[in-house]
Amino acid sequence: MLMTTTNNVEGRRILHYYGIVSGETIIGANMFRDLFASIRDIVGGRAGSYEEVLRQAKDSAMKEMCDEAMRLGANAVIGIDLDFETVGGNGSMLMVTASGTAVYLE
Repeated sequence: MLMTTTNNVEGRRILHYYGIVSGETIIGANMFRDLFASIRDIVGGRAGSYEEVLRQAKDSAMKEMCDEAMRLGANAVIGIDLDFETVGGNGSMLMVTASGTAVYLE
């Protein structure tokens, strides 16, 4: 499955548009991750545990979007947009949404 943020694929013609597809993931941060991130905030540096969770959430949302496109018969998703939001009490959860247009390329 070809996935791109562009609205077309150079050298390939779009034969069919299936419509918008999306994938969503909501993950919670745990107490230990918050504690270590707070320490990093004070002493500086990257919060590797948060980065890994963010990467996993993005990958999960992209896979869900891709799976939906495949169910429709698409072989590509174009115009992909990723959105990151905090949700829940005190912003304790992270929501990642991936959306794009499912298409069939020649």
